[in-house]
This record gives sequence, C-alpha cells and structure tokens, in this order.
Amino acid sequence: MTAGFQLAENRYGKSRVRLMKVTRHEHGNDLREWTVQVLLKGDFDSAHYAGDNTKILPTDTMKNTVYSVARNSSAVSIEAYAMELAEFLLARNPQVSGVEVKVESVLWKRLVVEGKPHPDSFMRGSNELQTTLVEREPDAPVRITSGLENLVILKTAKSGFEGYIRDSLTTLKETSDRLFGTALMASWKYSDTALDFDAQRDALREAMLKTFAEHESKSVQQTLYAMAESALIAVPEAQEITLTMPNKHNLLVDLSRFGQENPNEIFVPTDEPSGYIEARVRRASH
Repeated sequence: MTAGFQLAENRYGKSRVRLMKVTRHEHGNDLREWTVQVLLKGDFDSAHYAGDNTKILPTDTMKNTVYSVARNSSAVSIEAYAMELAEFLLARNPQVSGVEVKVESVLWKRLVVEGKPHPDSFMRGSNELQTTLVEREPDAPVRITSGLENLVILKTAKSGFEGYIRDSLTTLKETSDRLFGTALMASWKYSDTALDFDAQRDALREAMLKTFAEHESKSVQQTLYAMAESALIAVPEAQEITLTMPNKHNLLVDLSRFGQENPNEIFVPTDEPSGYIEARVRRASH
C-alpha cells in the first residue's frame, strides 16, 4: 500500500487454454473440444505492492493443471469438469479465496457413413458455443451459470411487427409477415450441483427452439419471453434465465423497378445495424 491508495480488488489467471479430449471405448470414441479460462482471487496484495511473488501461482501452472485434471477426470459435461478443476485449485492454494472457471465447448458431430454414425470420425457442427461459469469459494455453495452463444435461428412465417410508436423519424413499415432471424445467447443459473448437466442443457435448449418455431410472434420481446418461460418449465433446476436476441434483419427487395412482384420471397440479409433485445426471467417468489 502506498500513501493515499489501496488495492480495491484484483484477480488473475489463464485464458484461452485449448483442450481436445478423446475418450476411447471398445465400440468407438467420444470427442470434446473445450476452451478454458481460470481466474483466482485471494491474498495477492504483496505481489502488487512489493513485487513479492511468493503467493502467486504461475499462470503457466494453471494451464498445465487444466490438462492434468482433464486427464484424470471422468466428467462428460463442462459443468462437472469445471467444478473438479475449481475444487482442485482451491484445495492446493490456501492463499486463494475464490476460483472462477469458464469453459466453452464447440460442437462436433459424428460422420454418418452409409447411414450409420461412424465410431471415430467427426465433423464440426455450427458456430454455436456451449458455456459454463463455475464460481467456488471456501465454505460456500458452488455457483453454476451455464449457457449457449451464437445459436443462429430463423423462421420464415408466424412473425410480424405492428402497432409500434410512429413519429416524424419513423420509416419502418408495419408487417404481419416477416422473416425473424437471431443469434441467440442464453445463460441460466442452477440451484443444484448434482445434476445430469448435459440432459438439462438438451431439455432447456429444445424447449426454447420448439417455442421459437411454433410461437405466433408479434415482437422479438414477446417471443423471447415465451422461450424463457418454456425453458424454466422444462428445467425446474434452473432458477432464472437471461436471453439476448439480436434481431438479424432481412430486408425485402423492391423488384417493382424491374416490373416484378416480390411476395415476401427475395430478401437481403443484413447483420449491421441490428436490433438488440435482452431480458432476464426468473421464477416468481411466493
């Protein structure tokens, strides 16, 4: 500490640790690709004030720990692995008051050869990321926030936008039939740690997608809330959910200049600028 100044908060760690894990079975192999971030909070004042590194675990050691724990782990979900990694780091470092582990998982799918899933060959899926954030402190409950990012979805019917505010700067035309596209980001908090996290994720994701497809959408906001509601119904262990749904616009092309009609069939997809709709939905307290 120096005169007039005090270290208010600090944490450090290792990010973007890439991990590919193959689990080998007699009948074939499983493949997982994860990107891991580890952050530590604790008694690191002396490192900041005096350059004393005696309480600093090197970030290179954290990287090695990611791989070592993965080698010994039987976890199949990113949540279970993140909890193991956080517990390992906390148990070996008494100077640490909190561990935060974030894991992102990309999608790999089995190749289908002659109509059958191949036992040991895979192809990359979409750009969707599956995520989890595990926070661990001594003598405190584990906090788990899981999610997904960049789930790109689009519907070509059952979507409109009408009845909004119109002022002198409004040029948008009302429509009862438009394309509705978004890159969904969702995060949800669990109330339990002893779960089949992959099954929970699948149920929650499928509930949201079913609602998106079937919902008669009057706005992104309305559909977002309906998707969040269906997710919480499908997974009672989720306390709350936050959804972010940027409105990826598809603009109807004016073909009248060429003497052609355009009955909602030809569009220009645009990413920028985009609408940005976000909400957190939680269970009502009784």
